[in-house]
Amino acid sequence: MTYKLVCVDVDGTLLNSRRVVAESTKQSLKMAHDKGVHIVISTGRMYTDAQFYSSLLGVRSAVIASNGAFIQENNNVIYKSVLGAEVLQKLLRVFSKYRIKPCFSTPEKFYYGYLLFKLFYLIAKLRRIRSDKIKTEYLFSWQRCRKVVDQEKDNIVKCEIFHSNTDLLAKLRNELKNIPELEIVNSGLRNIEITRHGVSKGRAVAMLAKVYGISKEEIMTIGDSQNDLSMIEYAGLGVAMGNASEEVKERADYITASNDEDGVSLAINKFILAE
Repeated sequence: MTYKLVCVDVDGTLLNSRRVVAESTKQSLKMAHDKGVHIVISTGRMYTDAQFYSSLLGVRSAVIASNGAFIQENNNVIYKSVLGAEVLQKLLRVFSKYRIKPCFSTPEKFYYGYLLFKLFYLIAKLRRIRSDKIKTEYLFSWQRCRKVVDQEKDNIVKCEIFHSNTDLLAKLRNELKNIPELEIVNSGLRNIEITRHGVSKGRAVAMLAKVYGISKEEIMTIGDSQNDLSMIEYAGLGVAMGNASEEVKERADYITASNDEDGVSLAINKFILAE
């Protein structure tokens, strides 16, 4: 099979445990791109952050951001799904009940409720492992949080919760399931990722394939976490990383090496460059 579209997750997939892209991975993806294959970053991260990695690889393709809630190619917005004012108000009531501050993403800006993120982004920018174009703001109070929600109600595409207490996250997740307008996934044990119902990486890949005129059989996707399941199941070839969760491995068509063992590069070499 000749694959024409490759969608690659970022955290735990494109990035190794040192949170950098291995040179072998860069080279393989660039070579596939130069063969005419669309190389698409598909991530839970916001668009500005996702685009940084697309540029780092030297590819000119669309980017799937915020778990599929936003798709853009160059200056052309292909798809955007916002949570909306009513849903955001419902979320705030639940978060207030549990005394958990949320993080909100627009395509261009990340609002965070945890002060630790300020240090994280500063270090990341100094190490040049994240874009220096990312706009961020600390939600220092519930009043500021509510004001941002009101101001950005037509632009917030994703909400995320981080917490070290996994039991608390489980309770919160069960309550959020009572809000039918939500799509709830995670990319780790200590987070919950929230978008509008119907949003997923798999659906975004399908929309992009339609734009490019590519069949699902001509699509290869690579990921490691629950938020990658939809695109791994949709694609003609769904590839799980060696470090992927067991659920992802069970549903994948092929398991490559881990993100610390050039898993993405090995998969690209085997299924695309070796043709």
